[in-house]
Amino acid sequence: MDISTIMGPVVSLGGMGLLFGAGLAYASQKFAVEVDPRVTAIGEALPGANCGGCGYPGCGGLANAIVEGKAPVNACPVGGAECASKIAEIMGVAAGDDVKKVARVICSGGHSNCKEKFEYYGIQDCKAAAMVSGGSKSCAYGCLGLGTCVNVCPFDAIYITEDGIAKVDPEKCTSCGKCIEACPKNVIDIVPYAQNVVVDCNNKERGKVVKDNCAVGCIGCQLCVKACPFEAITFENNLAKIDYDKCKNCMICAEKCPTGAIYANFEKRKKAEIVAENCIGCTICAKKCPVDAIEGELKQVHKVLEDKCIGCGACVEKCPKKTIVMK
Repeated sequence: MDISTIMGPVVSLGGMGLLFGAGLAYASQKFAVEVDPRVTAIGEALPGANCGGCGYPGCGGLANAIVEGKAPVNACPVGGAECASKIAEIMGVAAGDDVKKVARVICSGGHSNCKEKFEYYGIQDCKAAAMVSGGSKSCAYGCLGLGTCVNVCPFDAIYITEDGIAKVDPEKCTSCGKCIEACPKNVIDIVPYAQNVVVDCNNKERGKVVKDNCAVGCIGCQLCVKACPFEAITFENNLAKIDYDKCKNCMICAEKCPTGAIYANFEKRKKAEIVAENCIGCTICAKKCPVDAIEGELKQVHKVLEDKCIGCGACVEKCPKKTIVMK
C-alpha cells in the first residue's frame, strides 16, 4: 500500500484537530465566565454537607450567595462559629454573634401520657399514618413516633424513645430543617441550643379536650403567663408560648405548670453569688431582683438567699461593680 494513501488522511485529520483545538482554546478565553476567588475559598471553608439547611442549593449555592451579599457569613447551620469566622475573614467582615439553634420535638405525649384512638398496623411512616384519621394518637397535634423525621435527618440527630416519641440530640443537630419539612404534624420547632425552658406541647385545642386526651398537655390555665417575672410568656391559640429573647431560664413557669407541659432542665439552674469584698452596698441588685432573693442595707455587703434565688441573672446584669456571679 502506498504510504501517501495513509499519510494524506492522517495529516488532514491532524490539521482539523489542531484547528478545532485552537478554536476551542480561543472560545474558552473569549467567553470564559470569571469565578470570584472568594467563592472558591468559601466553598472550601464550608463543611460540604450540602444539606440545604441554609436555604440555598448546596454549599456552592451558599458560597455564591455570601459573595453576592444575599446571605450572611454565618448562614451555614452545620459549620457553626468556626466556619463563620473563616468565611468572615475571607469576606473581610466581622462574623458577629450567632446563637446556635437546634430542632426540638415539642411534644411529650408518648404512650404513657397520651391515649390511642386505635391500633395502627399500616406503613411505619408518619405521613402514611396521618392519612388514616389523622393518626392513632387521640391528640390531633401530637408526635406519631413512627420515625419519618429520623429517616430524613442527614446527621443521625433524631431517635424514637421507648415511649414512642421522637427526640432530638442537640449535640448532633445542625438545625438544617429537614425534619421540620418532613413532619406531617408540624410538631418540630427550632429553639436556642442553650434554652433550658420549653413548652413541650403543640395542642391548640381547649383545656378540657387536651386534658381528656393527654396527661401532659397545655390546658390553657395561663398560670405560667402570670408567674413569669419577665413577661416572656404569652398565650396564643389556647397554647402558652415562650419568647426566647425575653426568657431568662428562671424556670418559674415550669414550677407553676400543673400538667408538666413546660419542660425545664432544673439541673442547670444556677444561683447568684455576691463577691463580698467587691460589694459596695448600692442596693441596685436587691431592687432589680424579681423574687426578693437579695438582702442587705445601704452601703453594707449584700447577700443572696439561695432558697429564693431563681437564677434569672437580673442582678448580674444590673450590678455596677460586676461583683455578682452565677454558679
